[in-house]
Amino acid sequence: MSTWKEENNTLIKTFEFTSFEEAMQFMQSAAPFISQSDHHPTWTNTYNRITVTLCTHDAENQVTEKDHALANYLDKLFNQ
Repeated sequence: MSTWKEENNTLIKTFEFTSFEEAMQFMQSAAPFISQSDHHPTWTNTYNRITVTLCTHDAENQVTEKDHALANYLDKLFNQ
């Protein structure tokens, strides 16, 4: 079951880690997939939390399969 929320034409989720360093490592680990897929999230970091907001700007800021694919990837990376 996905823990992503769909609000205002976006997918939103906050990931919580044990430390700031772990949160930064998550972002760095996700970067190659994000670059390869050319689909960049809006994300913010506050200490050990990263909040990710996804929508496809090329699709008039709607949630598309690209967003669901990135959300699934981030979930898998987080659960490793």
